[in-house]
Amino acid sequence: MDLNKKFTPETWPDNPERATLEAKNKFIGFWLFLGGETILFATLFATYLALKNKGPSGFGFSTQELYELPLVFAMTMLLLTSSLTSVFAMYHMKNYNFKKMQLWLVITAFLGLGFLMLEVYEFSHYAQLGFTFNNSAFSSAFFTLVGAHGFHVAIGLVWITLLVLRNSKRGLNLYNAPKFYTFSLYWHFIDVVWVFIFTVVYLMGVIG
Repeated sequence: MDLNKKFTPETWPDNPERATLEAKNKFIGFWLFLGGETILFATLFATYLALKNKGPSGFGFSTQELYELPLVFAMTMLLLTSSLTSVFAMYHMKNYNFKKMQLWLVITAFLGLGFLMLEVYEFSHYAQLGFTFNNSAFSSAFFTLVGAHGFHVAIGLVWITLLVLRNSKRGLNLYNAPKFYTFSLYWHFIDVVWVFIFTVVYLMGVIG
């Protein structure tokens, strides 16, 4: 099958992300990758939970005083909204509407960037208070877990930016449709991870 074949909305496959053997193989490979990522974050969560009661030794704040829940809630809303906009993008991909798909992906990227900027602000604020990676076993676990997630968000932003720029003049085809779809899966994954971080780290940290 010609991966660069031109389609119309009427001839576009119902599942373009898995319409070819190559796409199906990529799809399976990506799920295996997400399985590895799940194990990675499960390990980071387990480490954090094991060390959360070690306390920030020598630090003058408790987690109830440290965490700024309104800021973290704003970050959560940005990331969850970006997950919704990526769903809109995939909806338009399945309906062979390239321009609207690109628009929603750009919106997704800007929302993700907003999340990342707030996280950088959060980390810098903690540093000003004296809460740093080397402060205690607890702080090391916190910054490793939350920082690893932020790193994955940054990877996602680079990924979608390159996808949008490289395919801006190509339009939709069976070659790039699976790439857009696997990005959306990745983005949903890091959104789900953040929901767990928000609950386990911040809410449980504030509630005590």
